[in-house]
Amino acid sequence: MTTRSLQSPWHGWRLFAVLAIAVLAMTALVLALQPQAVEGLRSAIRATARSSFALFLAAFLASSLAILVPGPGTRALLRERRYLGLAFAFSHAVHALLILAYWKLYPDTFWNGRSVTANIPGSIGYLFILLLTLTSFRAPARLLGPRAWKALHSTGTWVLAGIFCLSFFKRIPMGGWYALAFATIFSAIVLKLTAKLAVRLRRRDAQPA
Repeated sequence: MTTRSLQSPWHGWRLFAVLAIAVLAMTALVLALQPQAVEGLRSAIRATARSSFALFLAAFLASSLAILVPGPGTRALLRERRYLGLAFAFSHAVHALLILAYWKLYPDTFWNGRSVTANIPGSIGYLFILLLTLTSFRAPARLLGPRAWKALHSTGTWVLAGIFCLSFFKRIPMGGWYALAFATIFSAIVLKLTAKLAVRLRRRDAQPA
C-alpha cells in the first residue's frame, strides 16, 4: 500500500475547498439568523475572525507540533500547512468583505469608538496576508528565491501572531472569550519558541564533540 493511498481524501486543494465552503456556510448562517442586518454583519465579522484565528493557529503550529509531538497526525498537519494557510487567508478575506460592507452600509455605527489609528495593526496584517498568499504559489515563490521566501514567511507569521495577541489583549475587558483567545495565542507563541529551542539543542547534540 502506497503512502498516497493512506492519505485522507480531504487533503490539498480538496481540504482548502472544504474549509472555504465551511466558512461561507457559517457566514451565511450567521447572517440569516440575525433579524437585523447590522447585527448580522457584526456577528458574521466576529465569527469569521474566530474561524480565521483557528485556521491560523493550525498553520502556525504545524511545524512545531511535528517537532515536539511527532506522529501521523502532526505529520499530516504539517503536510497540509500550505492549504491551511490559504484557507486562513480566504476566511480573513471574507472577514474583510464583511467589514467593508459594515463600513459602507452603517458608517456612523462603524466609526463609533473606532479611529483610523486603531486600524493600523489590522492593515499591516492584511498586507502580510496578501504577500504570504501570493508567495504560496510556485511562480512568485521562485521569483522571490528560497532565502527571501523563508524570511518573508517567518516574519509574516510572527507579525500576524503578534497582531492576534495584541487584538485579543486589548479586548479582554469586553468578554471572557477574548481572555481565552489571548491565552491560546500566547501559549502557541511559547510552544513555537520551545520547538525552535528543541531544534537548536538537537543540532548541538548532533555535532561531534
